[in-house]
Amino acid sequence: MSTLHYIYDPLCGWCYGAAPLVRAAREILAVQAHGGGMMTGANRQSVTPQLRAYVKQHDARIAQLTGQPFGPAYADGLLHASGVVLDSEPPTAAILAAEAIAGRGLDMLAQLQIAHYVEGRRIAEPATLSEVAAELGLDTQAFVAAFAQQSGATVQRHIEETRHLMAEVGARGFPSFVLETDGVLQGIDIGSYLGQPQAFQDWLRSQVRVPGGGSTGDAPVCDINGCAI
Repeated sequence: MSTLHYIYDPLCGWCYGAAPLVRAAREILAVQAHGGGMMTGANRQSVTPQLRAYVKQHDARIAQLTGQPFGPAYADGLLHASGVVLDSEPPTAAILAAEAIAGRGLDMLAQLQIAHYVEGRRIAEPATLSEVAAELGLDTQAFVAAFAQQSGATVQRHIEETRHLMAEVGARGFPSFVLETDGVLQGIDIGSYLGQPQAFQDWLRSQVRVPGGGSTGDAPVCDINGCAI
């Protein structure tokens, strides 16, 4: 059996750009998500004019390469709103909670990316996270309880484990994809597959049948110190 390890951050624009690749991969093999905590602790950021200019430049390139939409509620709303703090830890805990109660962590990630990049919602706020969970059909009380359990030390431990995995496989940032077959880990360069989910799925099918292919290369990524959000 093969597993695709997906190293992500919910506030990474290139991870949003790679969302169609994740959907395609899930159709043919198990995908395990690993949140890397790009904007946690001292790396949390408030939206400033400088940050806004930086991310809009990258968002335009992501949209061009992948076809992923960035809604006006995000580009003209959230990125201009006062008091917005970009913090990866709460949405990562929400993804762990959705996985714990229903095996739907990746569905939660996808829905949170839409909430952020299309709908311009504040996905670091617990109220928004509960709303998104309800939109996915998750039981609200169960989600709230699981979110509390996955927050704090639990999500921080998950992030630490992800960073150890990144060091082990030589992952430079987010997103990173690593195919595991019979205990062997191989990094994947997704740069040529952005915007081409069918080609990515076809490549994965070939690797699942005949393990040992693939390569590591220069895909656009976000690093722990910042990226397109």
